[in-house]
Amino acid sequence: MARGTMHPPKPGAARRNAPQHGETTLRDDGVVRGVELAGEWSDETRHWHETWRRSPQAQLFLATDWGRLALLAPIVEAYFRRPSAAALSEIRMNEERLGATVVDRMRARMRVVDEEPDDAPAARGSNVTPISASRASIRARMAADPAPEPAELAATGTDDDPAPF
Repeated sequence: MARGTMHPPKPGAARRNAPQHGETTLRDDGVVRGVELAGEWSDETRHWHETWRRSPQAQLFLATDWGRLALLAPIVEAYFRRPSAAALSEIRMNEERLGATVVDRMRARMRVVDEEPDDAPAARGSNVTPISASRASIRARMAADPAPEPAELAATGTDDDPAPF
């Protein structure tokens, strides 16, 4: 049954609000794109601009997007000198249009993936074992070493089950 109504949806009903475009997949490749920020800027503003240059979204930027960042740089500079709600609101609104946050990218149907293949552990989580490998290892151990009978456990005193509380 459809939510908020007493009637089930019609069979074969088409969604009127279906997405009009597909999802864009971006690789987080760390490539520096765009132009350097020209002029005298604080370290914070330069860092902000360099972050955008290295972002996966920058792969999609056209000249107008880079122009928007250049127009936004003085507002970012002013915000770092003297924070204000108005400046932060303008920065947030412009960055939202460029896909700054996870939610912004979801709305724009952008998906960022790592450059590494799926079967290789990520550098920041290199000690993480994929669940499929763990399951296979457990299956192999269980097949090779069947569980002891209850009488054997009582005789050896190696019952690993915790006492119920």
